[in-house]
Amino acid sequence: MYGIVYTRPCPAAAGGVSGAAGCVWPYLARRPKLQLSVYTTTRSNIGAESNVDLVLNVEDFDIESKFERTVNVSVPKKTRNNGTLYAYIFLHHAGILPWHDGKQVHIVSPLTTYMVPKPEEINLLTGESATQQIEAEKQTSALDEPVSHWRSRLTLNVMVEDFVFDGSSLPADVHRYMKMVQLGKTVHYLPILFIDQLSNRVKDLMVINRSTTELPLTVSYDKISLGKLRFWIHMQDAVYSLQQFGFSEKDADEVKGIFVDTNLYFLALTFFVAAFHLLFDFLAFKNDISFWKKKRSMTGMSTKAVLWRCFSTVVIFLFLLDEQTSLLVLIPAGIGAVIELWKVKKALKMTIKWQGLRPKIQFGTYNDSEKKTEEYDTQAMKYLSYLLYPLCIGGAGYSLLNVKYKSWYSWLINSFVNGVYAFGFLFMLPQLFVNYKMKSVAHLPWKAFTYKAFNTFIDDIFAFIITMPTSHRLACFRDDVVFLVYLYQRWLYPVDKSRVNEYGESYEEKPKKKAHRE
Repeated sequence: MYGIVYTRPCPAAAGGVSGAAGCVWPYLARRPKLQLSVYTTTRSNIGAESNVDLVLNVEDFDIESKFERTVNVSVPKKTRNNGTLYAYIFLHHAGILPWHDGKQVHIVSPLTTYMVPKPEEINLLTGESATQQIEAEKQTSALDEPVSHWRSRLTLNVMVEDFVFDGSSLPADVHRYMKMVQLGKTVHYLPILFIDQLSNRVKDLMVINRSTTELPLTVSYDKISLGKLRFWIHMQDAVYSLQQFGFSEKDADEVKGIFVDTNLYFLALTFFVAAFHLLFDFLAFKNDISFWKKKRSMTGMSTKAVLWRCFSTVVIFLFLLDEQTSLLVLIPAGIGAVIELWKVKKALKMTIKWQGLRPKIQFGTYNDSEKKTEEYDTQAMKYLSYLLYPLCIGGAGYSLLNVKYKSWYSWLINSFVNGVYAFGFLFMLPQLFVNYKMKSVAHLPWKAFTYKAFNTFIDDIFAFIITMPTSHRLACFRDDVVFLVYLYQRWLYPVDKSRVNEYGESYEEKPKKKAHRE
């Protein structure tokens, strides 16, 4: 990291001699009068000023002053038919056209990108859409085909430091943005113009319709230091690599948001905390699997809570999948769902035997202690159903009448997950009720609970950084309360060595040995 943000200056320039051999000097140190011009064209390469449109011209351009301007850009017919429109940004001497200026610098950026449009949400009962015009146009094309989207923001930077580079060891990342000229006996590099691609977010994209003739473009400029420029170049290259490995535009956008929307100091803290999050995730999964692998008795464990946890985890995973949530959230949720399905098999003592190609499922029997636990569990669920079911059904009906969804499947998943998020903590009550009746918590997997608790508190931090549905964000804080209740019960019911522990074992005191005869 230090090698990225720190660049060794030319040692021969330490004395301030402008003619030092081997040094590359900044042209901006001469304080030339500059002009910024932005053109648009459908061609990826241009050699003259023909077939280009001037959309922004900033005379007496001051590299130290930031600005933001919004202009309307004419959209050619070729672009409206899924073509590409390019922006050519020139930094040249004032009063001279860029085509006639030998010391101009320019950079090219596409103003369009291809992406599958987001499905239109409608009222499932009435069929009404918020944007009927867009819906009518979407009927002419398949929804799963990528179409042109307009990048409504263009963020420009110029490196303003009067830094003298060592010509024998130019940084490779900056070198590709440098243009050098010979002025007398010295070599100068022209202003380094940079386009901040990390600021191009999915939320700023606009679908280009065939009826669109003009679209807004917000051009913003700010100066940038050499250290931040090199860091930004490396981050853009990393995002590009993710896309080459198969990450979608939306997944790459989540990574962009981490860098663009977050303070750099807070970002460094996030990387540090994320390492612990991965560690605790691994330890929690490991101990949870180890606990259930060794478990032989369901005494003291709420079977209903295990079933509910499995159902809720699978529903949350399907919901996150339907919402196209970041892979940073989706992958751990998927792993957790698989583990919960396996735990249900263990809790119900299920065995699968194959009779030819037909599977046969058998369930094991419960002992007296397990039957007693099941009675407490059923009693708790009976009282809980009086409150839970009306709330879930009422919430699903309200959302069907007042909220728009992409499909009936989307409504069903959203209704389930809203019930899970809003009232899911109620399904923790059967286990709390069983703990209360048995006056013991020795049967719970406390190692796995501890690691999950650490991750829950870390999730509270990620809830403000990673893009996720609001209901999933609130659930992170709800889990904090549940764990605190478990901690209170652990304090209230100290572990009794004579009770059955989580592995179905008890640590009875061994019979005292007879005293030896003298």
